Amino acid sequence: MNRQRSSRPFTAACIQNCAGTDMAANIDDSAELIREAHAAGAEFIATPEFFSCLDKSDDGLEVGAHPESTHPALLTLSSLARELEAWLLLGSLAIKDGGGRLRNRSLLIDNRGRIVARYDKIHMFDVDLANGESYRESELFVAGDEAVIAPIGWGMLGLSVCYDLRFPHLYRQLAQAGAQLISVPAAFTKTTGEAHWHTLLQARAIETGCFVLAPCQFGRHGAAATYGHSLIIDPWGRVLADGGEERGFVSADINLSTVDEARRMIPALSHDRDFRVVDNAPTVRLAGTS
Repeated sequence: MNRQRSSRPFTAACIQNCAGTDMAANIDDSAELIREAHAAGAEFIATPEFFSCLDKSDDGLEVGAHPESTHPALLTLSSLARELEAWLLLGSLAIKDGGGRLRNRSLLIDNRGRIVARYDKIHMFDVDLANGESYRESELFVAGDEAVIAPIGWGMLGLSVCYDLRFPHLYRQLAQAGAQLISVPAAFTKTTGEAHWHTLLQARAIETGCFVLAPCQFGRHGAAATYGHSLIIDPWGRVLADGGEERGFVSADINLSTVDEARRMIPALSHDRDFRVVDNAPTVRLAGTS
């Protein structure tokens, strides 16, 4: 199941920032936090969804879209990865791909500054919450249609973004394809985060026997508020680090032998069975029919 085994433990970190409309300032802030995390020993560092630009107003979402080849965040942080010799996951950037809508794209950068994987968010956040909050991500973005796993220096990483978290079959398939770690960069709303964030992330870790790395933005972004609480969770569902609701980073030591241990104890990934759904609802017959 696992196509690549860990050679040694390593330290992973999740950056937690509060992006606004000033992209240059957001990128500088993220780069500073990445440097701090690396100085503290992190070799794999992940940023949140839309870490380089995020604002919500009556006109919709502002996410600082650029073509991938000229995106300022990608250019700056690819260079930083090469300088630090660290692996970076750019949680997501808004990418212009030449069509009328955008891609919400997560990019994996190796320790030489090269893009080694791209993942376009599959599930669009189109919701209407009870407090009046409304989001229509599909009006701005084209949904992706490919699940992605990629080798990092220590094992296999399965990529996802934010609202994907509510679709457990995606994570099961990533794990069955070889993922040992799963990234869930997010700008989870404060409303939904308070209700569901910890529970869903712990469930995904337990169901898959994977480590989960979930950097999340915090604070206000115009009319929207995000939850923070960037999390690192082990394959048994234990929270190893929680970022709370302030700027900074969290880190934890990752030993991928824990993945093998959890899956040996509960090998649920190999216990799939075919089944059918039986509808036992009573049939209603009208008078005079047979």
